[in-house]
Amino acid sequence: MGPFFNSNACQNCHVRDGRGHAPQASEGQLGSDFSTLLIRASRSKVTVEQAGRLKHALQANIGDPCIGGQLQHLAIMGVKPEASQQVSYRYKTVNFKDGTQVELRDPIWHVSGNGCSIAQDTVLSARVAPPMIGLGLLALIDKENILTQQDIEDSNQDGISGKANQVWSKKEQQVMLGRFGWKAGQPSLRQQTAAAFLGDMGITSDLHTAENCLPTQLDCLNAVTGNSNIRDQGKFEVSTRILDKVTFYTHHLAVPKRRNAYGAEVIAGKQIFKDLGCGQCHTESYTTQKSSVFRALSEQKIYSYTDLLLHDMGPALTDFDKHSKTVDGKIPVEFLAQANEWRTPPLWGLGLAKTVDPRANFLHDGRARTILEALLWHGGEAQKSVNELLILDKKQREALLTFLNDL
Repeated sequence: MGPFFNSNACQNCHVRDGRGHAPQASEGQLGSDFSTLLIRASRSKVTVEQAGRLKHALQANIGDPCIGGQLQHLAIMGVKPEASQQVSYRYKTVNFKDGTQVELRDPIWHVSGNGCSIAQDTVLSARVAPPMIGLGLLALIDKENILTQQDIEDSNQDGISGKANQVWSKKEQQVMLGRFGWKAGQPSLRQQTAAAFLGDMGITSDLHTAENCLPTQLDCLNAVTGNSNIRDQGKFEVSTRILDKVTFYTHHLAVPKRRNAYGAEVIAGKQIFKDLGCGQCHTESYTTQKSSVFRALSEQKIYSYTDLLLHDMGPALTDFDKHSKTVDGKIPVEFLAQANEWRTPPLWGLGLAKTVDPRANFLHDGRARTILEALLWHGGEAQKSVNELLILDKKQREALLTFLNDL
C-alpha cells in the first residue's frame, strides 16, 4: 500500500462493483467521507502550453506541485497525507412548468495541502467511482463507430458537438482513442486498472513502476516499498499476472437484464427520451467487434446508451479551483478533455444503482441524489433538452423515469 492512497481495496470505492457516492453533509455542515470519491489535479497554464505544442497526448495532465495529479488523502504510518478535503452544499430549487419543485444540491469543495499550498492555476476535478459493468463490451466497440459521431464544430448546427479524447497508450506507445474514465482519459481497461492501482492504492505495476511521490515529499520517498520485498513478482508490487487477472475481471462484469423493456410506460418514456434529444449523446446501441481474446463479448448487440465522446456540460458541471470556484471551461485538463467536458456515461444498469448500493449518487461528482436531479443539472450542449424537460407534466416525467429505471 501507499505511501499515499485513497483506499485499500477496489470494492471500497466501487461498492459491489457499482457507483460511488459523494460525502453526506447537512446544511451548514462539512462532509468528510471520501471513501468512494477522489479529486484530480491539473496545472492549467502548463497544460495549455503543452497542448499548444501538440504534446498534450503524452500525459493526461501536469500535476500540482503540492498534491501531484491526484489528491491522496490517506497515507501509511510515518507519512503525512498530501492534503485534507471536505465538502459542504448549497441548495437551489428548480421549478417545472406545472409547479413541481425539485431541490438540487451544489457542492462546495474545501481542499488544502498539508504543509504546502495548492497552486492558484491548478484545476481540481471531483470524481466518484463509476460502475464497473459492461466495460469489456465498450472496449470492443469499433472505434470508427465512435469517431463518426464526432461533430466538433457542430457542422449540422444542432447544438451537439461531441469529440473523442485522444490519449497516450503506455503499452502501444502511441496516441489512441480514449474510452474509459469520466473524461475518457484511458485507452484500455488494463491501463485504467494499473492507473487505479497506483493513484488510488499506491501500488506499482509494469505500467507504473515508480511510487507516487513528488520530489518534495521526502517522507513518501523514504517510506518502505514493496518493490524489492515481494518474491516471484519481479520489481512491482502487483505482479503482471495479478494485473492481468484483475483486468480480465473488469472486462467481464455483466450488464443486468432489463426488467420490463416492452412495458407500455417504458416504451412511452423511451419516446420522450428521444423527443428530448437525449439520444443525440446517449447513442442507444452498437454491435461489438469480433474478438478471439474475449469471445464471450464478441459480436454482441449491446444497448449502452453512450457515444463515448466528450461534451460540454455547461458551467454548473465545470471543474473548479482550490477555492471551489468554476474555472475557464476551455482549459484542457485531461489530454483533449476540457474542464467543462465529460464523456457521455453509459446508462445501462442505471435503475439498479441504488439496489447495488443505497448510497449511490449520480453525475461525475455525485451531487445528484436521484436520476431526476442528474437530468436537471445538465447544461451546455444539453441545455435545450433540459428546457424541454421542464415543460413535461407529471405523467410524462414519470414515464421518462420509468424508462431510465428500467435500463
